[in-house]
Formats: sequence, C-alpha cells, structure tokens
Amino acid sequence: MSDTTMSRTLSNARVPVIGFVAGSGTGKTTLLTYLIPRLREQGVRLAAVKHSHHKFDIDTPGKDSYELRKAGAEQMLVASQRRWALMVENTDTSEEPCLNELIGHFDQSCIDLILVEGFKHEAFPKIELHRPALGHGLLYPDDANIIAFACSEAGAMDASARPVPFLDLNQPQAIADFLITRFALT
Repeated sequence: MSDTTMSRTLSNARVPVIGFVAGSGTGKTTLLTYLIPRLREQGVRLAAVKHSHHKFDIDTPGKDSYELRKAGAEQMLVASQRRWALMVENTDTSEEPCLNELIGHFDQSCIDLILVEGFKHEAFPKIELHRPALGHGLLYPDDANIIAFACSEAGAMDASARPVPFLDLNQPQAIADFLITRFALT
C-alpha cells in the first residue's frame, strides 16, 4: 500500500503524516524530541499530535482559562504575544479522538510534515519502535501501514523478515534523514 493510498484515510491531511508507534516506555517521546530539532535544522516545518490515554489539563487550576473552561466553555482559546492554544472539551467521551479530525485543526499552509505519537490502531504511515528488552509484542508485520521498523538492537529482527526499512533507534539523525528522503522534504 502506497503512502498516497494510506493518506486517503486521513482526508484532512494536506501534508505528509508519519506516526511513531510502540509499547509504553519504548521511547517515542524521547525520539521525537531528538528528531524535531534535526528536522528543523533541515528547514522542515513541523506539527505534532500526541495521543494520551490519561486525563490531562494543559491549563492550571486557578488560572482564568481553567476557570472559564470549567465553568462550561466548550472551547477555550488562550493567547499571548508568544503563543496561543485552543482547548476543546470532548462531549462524547465514549470514543477515542479521531486522528483525521484532529489533523483538520492544523493550519497546514505553514507546515511540511505532521509527526504523530500514538494512534497505532489507525490507518496511516507509521514507524514502529522496538526495544526487545521491554518484551512488548510487535505490530509489524500485521499492520500494513508500518513503513519502517526502528529497533535498539540490529540483531533483534532476522534480516530476511525485513521487507520494510530497518532503522537504528539509537541514531535519530538517520531516522530524520529517512523521513526527509521518504517524504521529499527538502
């Protein structure tokens, strides 16, 4: 399945979208914090989406934005000279958020690539991260949307079982280079 075919499931995407999926504790966020500056140095403009399984607040109890949201504002936009954030309350809490819907909220005219952490059960291009010592099961090869496999140990996967590119999880620059080449970002 091509990147174009997979992106049809993300009809709101106007730029390439790549996910990083793995079991908890594998280092998805850590890898992204290394990748983002490397991609930015190459001139790639980025947006990011992170899926959280936890209840979270980005505003602080006692602050005005928190109080207004808690009072019943379904959408709360807080802005300053340096940044702005829009918080939207999900009224239907029985379902996980839809990646395609979330992507539609980005101003894609000023980004080149959307990095996604999580959403492993949705159909879009993904790189699976794996650390054998953690004992997590693999999504690959059962997930046809895995376009590359990044592992902390080169010998963890038999070379004959590697129909997708194999990346070294400990070499974020190589992963950044893979993304730049794969999505023709420069």
